[in-house]
Amino acid sequence: MPRVKRGTVRRQKRKKLLSRTKGMFGNKSKLYRAAKESADTALKYAFVGRRNKKRDFRRLWVVRINAAAREHGLTYRAVHRGAEDRRHRPRPQAAGRSRREGLGGVRQARREGEDDAAGEAVKCEVLEVVSDSEK
Repeated sequence: MPRVKRGTVRRQKRKKLLSRTKGMFGNKSKLYRAAKESADTALKYAFVGRRNKKRDFRRLWVVRINAAAREHGLTYRAVHRGAEDRRHRPRPQAAGRSRREGLGGVRQARREGEDDAAGEAVKCEVLEVVSDSEK
C-alpha cells in the first residue's frame, strides 16, 4: 500500500472543524479530538431540535385553532373534521396515495391559521367551517 502524505488536506480539515466549534468552552474549541466530539454532538442535537421545532409549532397551532373555535362554540375536533371534509370533498382520492397524505389539507389549515399573529385567519377558517356545516 502506498504511503499517503496528507500535507495541506489534514490542516484544512482540522481548521474547518475547529472553526465550526468556535465559541465552545475550554478544550472543545481548541483540541481536535474534543472539538470533533463536541461538533458531532452538536449536529446530533441540531437534527433532533429541528424535529422538536415542528412538533412544538404543531401543538401551538392546535391550541390557537382550538381557542378560536371555542369562541364560536365549536371544538377543535369539529373544526378539524370540517376542514378535512371541506378540503377533500371535491377531489377524488388518487390511487396510490397514503392516508397520511390525504390529511394534507388539515396540515395546511393549521399553517394558514397560524400565519396571522392575531389569529384572524383562524377565525376566518372557523367561520368558513361553521358556514359549511350549517348548509
